[in-house]
This record gives sequence, structure tokens and C-alpha cells, in this order.
Amino acid sequence: MPAGLALHRSASVAALLALVGCGSATIAGGGSPAHAKWVSPFFTTPDGGQLRTTIYYGPWQCSAAFISRCESKCSAQGLPLMGCMWLADIKGDWQGRFLLMPAEAGGRLAITHCCCDYPKVADPESLRRVWSRSRIRFREEWAKELGTWPNTAGRAWPGHHLRDFLHGGDPTAPSNVLPVPDDVHTTINTEYPACYAPGGKWLTPGPERPYAD
Repeated sequence: MPAGLALHRSASVAALLALVGCGSATIAGGGSPAHAKWVSPFFTTPDGGQLRTTIYYGPWQCSAAFISRCESKCSAQGLPLMGCMWLADIKGDWQGRFLLMPAEAGGRLAITHCCCDYPKVADPESLRRVWSRSRIRFREEWAKELGTWPNTAGRAWPGHHLRDFLHGGDPTAPSNVLPVPDDVHTTINTEYPACYAPGGKWLTPGPERPYAD
């Protein structure tokens, strides 16, 4: 699969690329099924095509390539890399017309978090309050690009902040927020302290293809 998302003329390309973090396009592979999976219905994109979004959830250990990219990202900020978490994959399937002919395209994008040794902020709760005031509007904007914000029995999934509030994460940046089911959110939040701790498993490379469809 090409190392990029080939969703033809869809505004969703920008949203997906914004969410890449320190990852890149991925392909489905072996291993166990993802810990959770969400599939949107097809919806109309600004180019008149139809897009369906699928999200596969980890967390998984980052591949060696992702860890290398994280090392470069942290180094550019003068910080050591403590760990790397591969949080999810976003898959896009587009159907439409190109040169008056039926066409299809698609791809996957890894959502990873580089646990650089960011200093802790003094008041993370102030960032959480910003998110609380903005979350409904954020979900509405997200839905325009990737389909209705996921929910279970009408209850919206939490928005996980890739760079967490304790380490100065932006509360409303599109590149920093991903919807996750409650149990996955709990798992990720439980593992974050280990990702920022020295010598943990999140600095050990994992497989290039950690899950199966």
C-alpha cells in the first residue's frame, strides 16, 4: 500500500493527515484482532463521493520505524524519547467518480504518540476545562470530515488527547484528539505513566503489523 492516504479530493485527507502524530500510513497485517473497532456509515464528502471511516484501536508497541521517527521528533525539541505508543489506525474507504468514471480509493493512517520527556504543567485541570467547554463543537467539526462522532447507546465516546494535559497537550487541536471507547481510554490512560517512565516496554519495538482486520 502506498505510504499515504489516497482518498480522492476529500476534505478528510487534511483531517487524517493532521492526526498522524509521529506515525505514517500502515497496512493491515497479522496478529490478534484489534482491541476495539469502529466503523462509520458511508457519508457524502465535499467532492460528491462517499467515505467510510474505520478505526482500529490498540494500544500497541510502536514499530522500529515509528520509534525512530519519535526519536527525531523529541530530539528536535531537545528532549529524550521515553516511549512510543501506537494508539490506533484510521482506515478510509472512498467511492466516487474520477474523469467521469467510477473510482475507489483508500488507505490507513497510524495514530501514534511520542512520549518525549515533556515537563509537567502546573495546572493541567485548566486545560481540561477548556476541552469541557469545547467538546460538543469539536465533535461536530470532526463529524463533517470523518462521520458521526462514535457513541455507544447514544453516549459519546471520550476524546483522548494524544499529548495529555499533564504534559501540556493542546485541548482542542484536531491533531491531538481521537475518539476512543471507554475501556480503551482507561487502558491508554493507565499505560501513559509507563510510557513517560525510563526503561519501560513502550521503548521496545513491536511488530510492523500488530493486528488483523
